[in-house]
Amino acid sequence: MNSFSWWRRGDLDGFFGLFVDNLIQLILISVLCTQLLAFPAELLYGNILPGVAVSLLIGNLFYAWQARNLSLATGKPATALPYGVNTVSLFAYVLFVMLPVVKSTGDARLAWQMGLAACLGSGLIELAGAWIGARVKKVTPRAALLATLAGIAITFISMDFAFRIFADPLIGFAPLALIFMQYIGRMPLPRGIPAGFAAVIVGTVLAWGLGRMDASALSAAMTISLQLPTPQLFELLTAFTSPELIGSIAVILPMGLFNLIGSLQNLESAEAAGDSYAVKPSLAANGIGTIAAACFGSCFPTTIYIGHPAWKDMGAGAGYSVANGIVITLLCTLGLVGFAASLIPIEAGAAILLWIGIIIAAQAFRDTPHHHAAAVVVGLIPAIAAWGLLMLESGLRAAGTTIGAVGIDALAMQFPVAGMIALERGFIFTSMLLAAMTAALLDGRYRVAANWAFAAAIFSATGIIHGYEVTGSAIVNSYGPAGNWPFVIGYMLIGGFFRLQSLKREAA
Repeated sequence: MNSFSWWRRGDLDGFFGLFVDNLIQLILISVLCTQLLAFPAELLYGNILPGVAVSLLIGNLFYAWQARNLSLATGKPATALPYGVNTVSLFAYVLFVMLPVVKSTGDARLAWQMGLAACLGSGLIELAGAWIGARVKKVTPRAALLATLAGIAITFISMDFAFRIFADPLIGFAPLALIFMQYIGRMPLPRGIPAGFAAVIVGTVLAWGLGRMDASALSAAMTISLQLPTPQLFELLTAFTSPELIGSIAVILPMGLFNLIGSLQNLESAEAAGDSYAVKPSLAANGIGTIAAACFGSCFPTTIYIGHPAWKDMGAGAGYSVANGIVITLLCTLGLVGFAASLIPIEAGAAILLWIGIIIAAQAFRDTPHHHAAAVVVGLIPAIAAWGLLMLESGLRAAGTTIGAVGIDALAMQFPVAGMIALERGFIFTSMLLAAMTAALLDGRYRVAANWAFAAAIFSATGIIHGYEVTGSAIVNSYGPAGNWPFVIGYMLIGGFFRLQSLKREAA
């Protein structure tokens, strides 16, 4: 008989890993909303963060309940799907939905309303996708689904937190050693102390002891102010009557699809790790969480996080998800996000997130057929390009310029930046398409490989992948075949070659 328990030893480590990840998203929301969008504090703390709390509590409790049911049904311990604010959508909606409204109208409330509409649109797409997700998952090779996650894990997770650790080794190395000892070396810590808990405590103590933290900032952030979530349906209705919404549709549609595919890939990752969750309710719950976010004031979609195999290796079950939902809800509704950020340095939890990235990348090779390893590598390339473009843009901004200001032609003298940008646009789709095409070739299924190439041509024609336009201040999406026709023709030629080879083999 399976003795299910709401709290297991690994749930403490799992909680700290997920909490630190979610805390980073809350800090980003606070910084971007106040400093970039110039939202008033009452809007951030009174509406947006309480809305985030509602969405995260709904999702975390559902996925914990889902893990309980799976555990009771199979007789084996199950790990809840990790869940939180979608980082990619966070930046997309701030930079390409709300910021243009602020710049053109100067109206922070209107910009917030546009963000609510974008969030709702993303949630509706995710919810509708729950009915087709299982079919997509069935026809897509595992290498294609996991390769994208591996690319994101290596670049946007592992590299970022590795940089943080090596930027300050006096704080970062000790927590790293604890995580590696227990989760890679399989050496238990004294008295069975969870490594994640020990890493956060040691990192925090070192940061304060070495004077890296600001006591005055901690003191200023200790004020508690209860802000309960309230429905924002009138604000949503107002957004849908505004002409500003038309310009946001070009961002909402691809981001909704992006979120849907990402969640589907994470379900495949969980299944490969041993927890097979039903696709429809898992995706539907994610969509409902995003819809609830919009209805209660948050502009930021939620998603099933990558990293389930790492949380499973920690021994986490359902309790870590419940604990994360409760703690994040308290921080958001009591106005204590700044306090948590001032108390716990990101470097203290960086080792946990670095290890999570490592495990995700390793899974893509471990849990796919060995002969599909090349497909995984091909799938890594678009994510690496996306990360490289982020580094390039960050460096140029620090120098007070942009890619548009420097010019593509000038940069092309050093390296083919146009190719990097093309791979970055819709990279999660490009990664999946290229990896699936490669896996089909490795299996000798040329007709299937041709179909994936033709699918890539269709995606290119819409501009969901590869479509971009360089302006003076930013790189923006460009939809339609007008600027993407070389990619459309190129993929059609690739598909034609594969199809001819298929016909030749069938005739032999």
